[in-house]
Amino acid sequence: MSDLSPWLQMIMQRRGRLWVGALLLALTLFSAVGLLALSGWFITATGVTALLWAAGQRVMFDVYMPGGGIRFFALTRTVARYSERVFNHNTVLSLLADLRGRHFAALAVLDGATLSRLRAAQWLNRLTADIDTLDTLYLRLLAPPLVALLGVVLVSALIAVFHLSLALLIGVVLLAVLLILTLGMARIGLHYSARRVEQLDGLRVQAVEQLQGMAELTAAGTLELHRRHLLQRSQQMLDDQLALQGRIALGQALATLGVMGAVVVGLFGAIQAYSEGLLSGPVAVMIPLALMALSEGFAGLPAAFAQYGSTRAAARRLNQQTAMSTALVDPEKPAEVPTDLTLQWQDVCVPYAGLQNVNLTLHHGERLALIGPSGSGKSTLAALAARLIDPEIGQMTVGGTPLGGIQLGSTRLHQLSLTQWRAQVGYLTQQTELLHDSIAANLLLGNPAATDEQLWRVLEMVDLAELVSGLPAGINTWVGESGKQFSGGEGRRLALARVLLKEAPVVILDEPFSGLDAATRKRVIARMEPWLAGRTALLLGHDAGLLPQAGRVLSMADL
Repeated sequence: MSDLSPWLQMIMQRRGRLWVGALLLALTLFSAVGLLALSGWFITATGVTALLWAAGQRVMFDVYMPGGGIRFFALTRTVARYSERVFNHNTVLSLLADLRGRHFAALAVLDGATLSRLRAAQWLNRLTADIDTLDTLYLRLLAPPLVALLGVVLVSALIAVFHLSLALLIGVVLLAVLLILTLGMARIGLHYSARRVEQLDGLRVQAVEQLQGMAELTAAGTLELHRRHLLQRSQQMLDDQLALQGRIALGQALATLGVMGAVVVGLFGAIQAYSEGLLSGPVAVMIPLALMALSEGFAGLPAAFAQYGSTRAAARRLNQQTAMSTALVDPEKPAEVPTDLTLQWQDVCVPYAGLQNVNLTLHHGERLALIGPSGSGKSTLAALAARLIDPEIGQMTVGGTPLGGIQLGSTRLHQLSLTQWRAQVGYLTQQTELLHDSIAANLLLGNPAATDEQLWRVLEMVDLAELVSGLPAGINTWVGESGKQFSGGEGRRLALARVLLKEAPVVILDEPFSGLDAATRKRVIARMEPWLAGRTALLLGHDAGLLPQAGRVLSMADL
């Protein structure tokens, strides 16, 4: 349970809604018990009364009170069932939103080096599938067994009013069945359901990799081999799922046998008590029917608890991720951002990116173009400047103030606030990142307080104003997932416009004009020239001729 504790604590923040949902579940079950038990009693009592009348006996029988009770239970069960489904599913969706928000917030503060420990498909799988698995915590693992236990107590108490020893016997039988269907099913399904989480994760990652690398796999002639491995993994998961379903079927059979066994015990016990004159005929019929109604509370337990292993495994993996901490530590008392925005890379080493003992200075107000092939470390230098990562050795400074930290023995000191520094930096990364939202919303990420006039101004700077104004919804047009409604060059310019809107004094542009034709590139460069004037700018690319004019051009090979 330690794996589930953090998530249970978070779920219990909505304990009010959880208790209401559990009460609706209990009301549904109690209404079913009341409906079946009272109907059995009423039908039997009516029959006995009719026989007595036929025998010439004068008997009074009130049909209105039990008839009204039957209508009450029937209506209550219908309303409670509908309300429970709507209310509890709304609660679960809210809980999933809370869980995703908490998990995403934990991921959002991680640095690139920490995030690179897992593939993007694995992060996505945990954010979606693993958190979806946790919906079983309340809706299947917490509320239903509690309601089933209350149902056992209710029916046993009802029987105890008429026959105490029979109630105790039936209570013991039902509690044993409840333990088997919860703890027993959790145990026999633990291995298969836990392994399913890992299998699904691996299967999704491999499927995503195959789709992304389709061209490369085809060119290498290994697509068929990769496909066979994918099918083998899929088949193994299906085999395990079949084995788990077999155990679930066994559990459901045990649930039926257990409840029906209690019904048989109740029936024969009631008949024996009736023959001894301890119970009336209608009450003897009511007891097994009340027990039979409990099957509704027991039916879903085997399938729910057989998946306990997957719930615990998913929680364990999410705990491992939320326990990750960023290497980018904020100082307790940050220094003010200096007015001199001179950037210095001092003896910087990032071995995994191939950077060793790099010394570089970008003066305040200077434009520096760094030229080099892919993989030469340009983007790593940019990430250091934006403080998305820290150097393993050496330090970054801004106007002489440490940015990326100073190593003193085993302690690394940081003197600038991450938030304050990043507010000074406008960074266009090598990959175009657009959200599935409107053009305006994507631009406003750069400056949430920007006016429509400012939005149109930056669109004009990147030569998109005419295109956007011709769209039916203008700047409110949705860009589609990852900007798929636009071409690569248009999406790139939209991302560039977002950086321009930020009006940051330090600008980092990583291959800003990729996907643009020569004529468009020249227009955009000319319009950006006044904007770049006076800013500290780091320009990255393969060819200086494809970048805005720089005061200094350096090759990565010379660093």
